[in-house]
Amino acid sequence: MNTRTDHPDPQVARAARFDTATLSDALDKLGIAGQCYRIKPRDSGFRMAGRAWTLLYGPAGNPPGTVGDYIDDVPPGSVIVLDNGGRDNATVWGDILTEIAHRRGIAGTLIDGVCRDTWLCRQLGYPVFSKDHWMRTGKDRVQVEATGVPVNIGDARVAPGDIVIGDSDGVIVIPKEHEGRVLDAAEAIDAAESRIREAVRGGMRLDEARKQFKYHQLQTRESA
Repeated sequence: MNTRTDHPDPQVARAARFDTATLSDALDKLGIAGQCYRIKPRDSGFRMAGRAWTLLYGPAGNPPGTVGDYIDDVPPGSVIVLDNGGRDNATVWGDILTEIAHRRGIAGTLIDGVCRDTWLCRQLGYPVFSKDHWMRTGKDRVQVEATGVPVNIGDARVAPGDIVIGDSDGVIVIPKEHEGRVLDAAEAIDAAESRIREAVRGGMRLDEARKQFKYHQLQTRESA
């Protein structure tokens, strides 16, 4: 389940056909802010696709709460989405979670914050996307506030069940209520770009090819 092409959900599989750049253009066309700013893969080869399973962290109380023992409740094929408020001084994901998630067929992990033990996610090929990585634990520093709630990842709102796609360029989120329109737009953009490439390879000027296949109209923003 850690590839983008073997997902049993037909809409996720449909979204996984496209790279994040094409999906980003489709989101822009519809005026939807679904690009996760400054979120990067811990390995350039990581790709993931799935529906969001969300968790929100907050500062640890006194006595501190747990960082979370949720992993066995996450459905296979999901993307685990952890909102740690962008914190870069405490991690909420490491090698034990990576091993279990990989074994259970989780599609990947997305973090607004940092992770650690990146050697294992690379070794197993388990996709982790985060702002950075660092070794210090989140234990006694942060705690779980809620699961199954809307969260913020790199200035993008992620609700449970939204489609999450990640690749070497980053991560985009497709809101569940707009997924049909976003994917329709992505398909149109992808088809036009393919025709433009073929025309240019055949000797046509780029500006002429873009005009012929209405490329700029495809980029014109609509209301969501």
